[in-house]
Amino acid sequence: MPLLDIDRLDEAAAVSRLVSRNRFNWASIDDRDHVGPTALPLRQRLAARARAQGRPLPDGPIYVLSHLRYLGYAFNPISFYFCFDATHTLASIVAEVNSTFGEQTLYWLPGPTTPHGVVRHRTAKTMHVSPFNEAHLDYDFTVTPPGASLVAHMTVIDRTEGTDVPFFDATLTLERQPWDAAHLHRALRRHPWMTAKVIGAIHCEALRLWWKGLTYVPHPLTPQERQKQREQEARA
Repeated sequence: MPLLDIDRLDEAAAVSRLVSRNRFNWASIDDRDHVGPTALPLRQRLAARARAQGRPLPDGPIYVLSHLRYLGYAFNPISFYFCFDATHTLASIVAEVNSTFGEQTLYWLPGPTTPHGVVRHRTAKTMHVSPFNEAHLDYDFTVTPPGASLVAHMTVIDRTEGTDVPFFDATLTLERQPWDAAHLHRALRRHPWMTAKVIGAIHCEALRLWWKGLTYVPHPLTPQERQKQREQEARA
C-alpha cells in the first residue's frame, strides 16, 4: 500500500512508466478513488469535507495510505490520511471507509493519545459495510504514525447488552520501503492485480460466513428509499 504525499501525486506517478496519474496503466493514482469531486485537488476535497463536518484540517503535509488502481480497477476497504501541522507534528488521521455497496464515509481520529505517538480513538459505526454486522456497533481504532513501520488495528465492538463485547478485529502491519521504480516493479510482480485480490477475498470470506450460518443483515434503506417505499404503500 503506497504512502503518498497528496500534494505530490504527479511526482509520485513519474517514478515508472508502469504507473500513471488519472489514466489507465498497470498501476495508476486516480482521483476517482478518493473523497469528493475529482475537479478539485485532493487536499481541497478533503478540506471541504472537513469544513462540512466541523473538523479542522491541519495546514502541513498530508499523506494518504491506500491501494492504487490496478489495470483500471480499484477498491479500498479503508484508506488513511495522516494529517500533519506546519511543524510536521501528526495532528489527526482520517479513515476513509468504502463499502462494496458503493458508499463511503470518513471517520476523524484525533492526534496522538500516547507518549509514543499512537492514535487511539473509538467512534460509532455510521455506515453499513458488512452484511453480517448490525448497525449498533463501535469502531475502536489504534494507529501508529508512519515511520519505519506502521500498524493500523481496528476492533469492532458490540454494545447492545450494555457491556462491550469485541465482535471482530483486523490488523494491518506494514514495513516501509522506498517509493522508486525498483520497489514498485517488484511489488507489481508479486501482486499484479492487488485490488482484484482484495475484492475477491472479501466475497470469498462473505460466502464462508454465510455457509457457516451467520445471520444476514440487509442493507438499511436510505431516507430517499424509505420515502419512496411509503409513497408506493400509500398508492397501494
